[in-house]
Amino acid sequence: MTNAKGKTPSESAVVTRYLVMPQQANPQGTAFGGAIMGWIDMVAAMAAERHCGTEVVTAGIDSLSFKAPIRIGDHVVLEAAVNYVSRSSMEVGVRVTREDPATGISQLATTAYLTLVALDKDKNPVTAPALVPKTDEEKRRYENAKRRVQQRKERLRQQA
Repeated sequence: MTNAKGKTPSESAVVTRYLVMPQQANPQGTAFGGAIMGWIDMVAAMAAERHCGTEVVTAGIDSLSFKAPIRIGDHVVLEAAVNYVSRSSMEVGVRVTREDPATGISQLATTAYLTLVALDKDKNPVTAPALVPKTDEEKRRYENAKRRVQQRKERLRQQA
């Protein structure tokens, strides 16, 4: 539900799962990082689109490191939520968990932060609705994201 005051992170959050198939894995039986990255990008875009109600484009992805291997047959659970909104850009956090379908045991595999930009019908950046964090967790993620956004901007200035 969008209103003049914006949306809460929970209003646009997305949870989905995939099954790792042999064609998505290397000879050792672990998922290709690129396959997981594709799913991360997709779920982040869905959350951003749900937040702003427009098309979005990925502008950047923070570093990605795997904490646990994801194997053929594992279920991969992806949870995405908008953490912060600037004018047209949004930071979306994605949590990736591997789950053994036989035992139900799950383990954090990786997390990622992506920057996506809201687009109008002509593919130009457009103002995204404000983010209105309500819970303590949403407020914590908002403040952490605000710091990361400032750090990204500083890094970009230094690289220019």
